[in-house]
Order: sequence, then C-alpha cells, then structure tokens
Amino acid sequence: MNFGEKISKAIKKIKGKLIVSIILWLILTIVFVAPFSLALHSAMTEVEADKWATFFMSLGQQIVKPIESIGLCIAGESEGYFFGMFWRYTLIYAAVAAVGIMKAMPKHEFDGIENGSSDWCVNGEQYSILNHKEGIILAEKNYLPVDKRGNVNVLVVGRFRFW
Repeated sequence: MNFGEKISKAIKKIKGKLIVSIILWLILTIVFVAPFSLALHSAMTEVEADKWATFFMSLGQQIVKPIESIGLCIAGESEGYFFGMFWRYTLIYAAVAAVGIMKAMPKHEFDGIENGSSDWCVNGEQYSILNHKEGIILAEKNYLPVDKRGNVNVLVVGRFRFW
C-alpha cells in the first residue's frame, strides 16, 4: 500500500469530520478573526498609552456583531490586519487538520479487516485448506471440506435468530 492510497483511505474515513472542520473554520473566521483584526487595528492606531484597554474594549464591541465585523474587514476598515491574520489562522488550522488526517491514516494494509477472516488471504490461499463450493459453511464463499483428512471440528460462535 503506497502513501497515496493511505491518504485516500484516510480522507474517505474522515470525510464527514473534514466537512465539519471546514464549516468550523469558516465560523471561527467570521466570529473571531474579523473582530480580533478590527480590535488590533483600533488599538494600533490609538495614540494613548493604554492600547490594551482600547484593544479589549474594541474586541468586546466587535465580537457581538460578527457579520458586521466581517463586512468591515472586507470593505478595508482593518487596513490589511484582517488578511494577515486570516492567512496565519488558515495555515495553523490547515496544519492541525493535516495532523488529524495523518493520525487517521491506516497503519497497515489490513487495517479495518476483521482479524482471522479470509479477506487477509490473497490469490486463493485459503483454498489450499478450504473449499469454495461444498462442505461445512464457514463464511460466504468458504467451506470446510468433509472429506478432508484430520480434524474437521467446527466451533460456531453467534446466535440463531428467528421470528
């Protein structure tokens, strides 16, 4: 299994979570990045010595109006602070998402396949012992032949449902 196949399996595995994270990225951009950049702009243009008070006052005013804040940022009221913070925030968010995808990658090619199933066999290896046409049913296409020499005992684990 090459690296490209691992990435495609990881993306397929977390596709729903990836969509949710993109929506979360958009919401956080509107709710936090835009007000933060407007507050930073107002604090930096302030000539007073208490820039922190101006920053937090402006942040409190802008964070309760996120749609208006994003509109002001797009209109250019933040004088470039928004786009600088937006790209930094996006890079950090993308790095965190990449770590999440890397953690979701399968560890080996048999990841997600039931242990002990015939799916682990390749090129009909299981038919050196089993039969694929007749005998005691073990799985969908695997039968234990009854004319086999040796032990043909079978342990059935599960339940029988009827109604």
